[in-house]
Amino acid sequence: MNSNAEKYSQLIKSKAKSFGFQSCGISKADFLEEDAKPLEAWLKNNFHGEMKYMENYFDKRLDPRLLVEGSKSVISLSYNYFPEEKISTIENFKISKYAYAEDYHEVIKDILREMVAELQEEIGEFGFRVFVDSAPVLERSWARKSGIGWVGKNANLITKQNGSFYFLAEIICDLELIADHETTNHCGTCRKCIDACPTNAIISEKLVDGSKCISYATIELKDAIPDYFKDKMDDWMFGCDVCQDVCPWNRFSAPNLQSKFSPNEALKNFKKGEWRELTQELFSEIFRKSPVKRTKFAGLKRNIEFLEKSSE
Repeated sequence: MNSNAEKYSQLIKSKAKSFGFQSCGISKADFLEEDAKPLEAWLKNNFHGEMKYMENYFDKRLDPRLLVEGSKSVISLSYNYFPEEKISTIENFKISKYAYAEDYHEVIKDILREMVAELQEEIGEFGFRVFVDSAPVLERSWARKSGIGWVGKNANLITKQNGSFYFLAEIICDLELIADHETTNHCGTCRKCIDACPTNAIISEKLVDGSKCISYATIELKDAIPDYFKDKMDDWMFGCDVCQDVCPWNRFSAPNLQSKFSPNEALKNFKKGEWRELTQELFSEIFRKSPVKRTKFAGLKRNIEFLEKSSE
């Protein structure tokens, strides 16, 4: 083991904290043995629905050394996005909390790049790539391995201190570092997320049929929303937070301190009437820097129309 491994590991963790990350854990860049079979079975059962990209790069998803040449460590980080104020749902359609503000992909990637630049000033040059919910990286598996939290029954990563309203990110690098240990599972006999899911998408512990998930239907699905979702959408027009909202560990969620994650002012004033009148121009203006742009104007209109039909 490199004599600097301990020193670098501590430096990375303190640096992560100073850059606003909630947690930071380290894993050895290795083959994810225990994730191979579950991933294969999930794909075989078609639980990914139309998300065909999940079938690509199977080997790279399980082995970061195939993704980043010469990599030795996976640094997992979490970044809080729990909002200070929730957008009112009275006479309103619902939107996932993570989509209240600027696109997290860009915001967190910029923070990561700045953080790595500082690390390289102190450590010297090293090979790396940063990832924020992009590329074939099994984020939750790495976060679990690095001890950030455990995978809950809703397949989200949960921590005792902060619940689950946070983004995950990774730095895969060629530094030899000290790996952390996994933490213990604290879901116990609780079934709140399973019982509360409006579409019964959580089939069993940690197993989610993505094709039945409201987030999938409102974001990932490009075709018409299947009749299966009729009367089950609970007014969600983009994403769904139900399984997180009911999780007892989320009573510990504290508001984030990132100004770029403050709720979009325009969203705070919208009600169902305004959403029905949404134009392409207004969509582009409101969601220019938002993750909602992923569903595009046509997708959001489709979601709103489906909700309207369901309530007739």
